[in-house]
Amino acid sequence: MDLITSFLACSTCRVTMVEGGGDAAGWSIFFLLGVVLSMLGGIGYFMFFLARREKANLDPSLSDDYVPNEPVR
Repeated sequence: MDLITSFLACSTCRVTMVEGGGDAAGWSIFFLLGVVLSMLGGIGYFMFFLARREKANLDPSLSDDYVPNEPVR
């Protein structure tokens, strides 16, 4: 038996995948893409919400004045 052909699927498995499961695999990838994008969107929104909330409730008396350091020569 050839080494390369042992890694390839047999014709029965390939035909079954194309006829019955190919569409399901495509939809599952689309579903997982939607899940990942919604999670990233939720995390991004939460970071934006925290930054906006922190800026709205910032007490200026508690913040330090920013003085940049002199460049080292």
